[in-house]
Amino acid sequence: MKIVLLDATTLGDDISLDAIKRLGECVIYDNIDNKDIADALYDCDVCITNKKLLGEHNLKECHNLKLICLTATGYNNIDVEYCKKRGIKVRNVPGYCKESVCQHTFALLLSLMESINYYDGFVKDGSYTKSGVANHLAVPFDEISGKVWGIIGMGGIGREVGKVATAFGASVIYAPVSGKSRKEEYEEVTIDELFKMSDIISIHSPLNEKTENLVNMEKLALMKKSAVIINVGRGAIVNSRDLVEAVDTGLIRGAGIDVYPTEPPGEDDPFMKIKHPERFVLTPHIAWASVTARQRCVDVVAENIVALCEKRGCNDVW
Repeated sequence: MKIVLLDATTLGDDISLDAIKRLGECVIYDNIDNKDIADALYDCDVCITNKKLLGEHNLKECHNLKLICLTATGYNNIDVEYCKKRGIKVRNVPGYCKESVCQHTFALLLSLMESINYYDGFVKDGSYTKSGVANHLAVPFDEISGKVWGIIGMGGIGREVGKVATAFGASVIYAPVSGKSRKEEYEEVTIDELFKMSDIISIHSPLNEKTENLVNMEKLALMKKSAVIINVGRGAIVNSRDLVEAVDTGLIRGAGIDVYPTEPPGEDDPFMKIKHPERFVLTPHIAWASVTARQRCVDVVAENIVALCEKRGCNDVW
């Protein structure tokens, strides 16, 4: 069996790929150029990728290909309908990073709410020493306790965030965006009510036709001026230009962002032109990527390949 990994760089160089390597001939590319994908996959049985776009344009000559394994939960980069027609299985890794994403959600929020970057700099640049005062309270911050936390995307990650938010003393609400209402332990509200009621909003939804551009100026205008928004879902769920304008003009207090419509964002991206950087905390799509989560992901990919060999279903997208 020949296995080709197209973008190993997305997994980092601090985890083991041995579970995959022992399954057959394994060809590993750090980050293959898109124009070379078809040639790389020409005679392979299994393709592994995180972000590469795969469809008829680069798979039509890959007659041996039986399985595409994603080192991710989302699979919107794969033309699943084409793969169905060809009989190519597509398998993702659901739930592997919920603890990591939950933790990063709070890292963004706490850094933003408590102006950690400012206070850290105040001490490190000597200003605290020179002040002669035991406390420095130039930038006020508040507590999560007693706040209303609105969750968009009440899946495994959203539930994990809800559990921790509750432990902090927040009241959790959520709005279903999939079109399906499920019984949850938290109060269900409409999407407009969520924007109006929440002090904190965190996004954990997949990107689809119902969520694309969901957070735009119309919704942001409903929010409290003191509210913050955290996006660790998908970049295109949020209208970047509208969000930057809302935060820069003080319509809302701030934003913590880990995902972007184009990754990495270009020089003209609105997030690269913010006027009040202190109101934003930006990270480069790393919420999912704790060492533990990445190793777990690779190990599950290996299990998915073994399942193919044993002709049984395992994390099948279709």
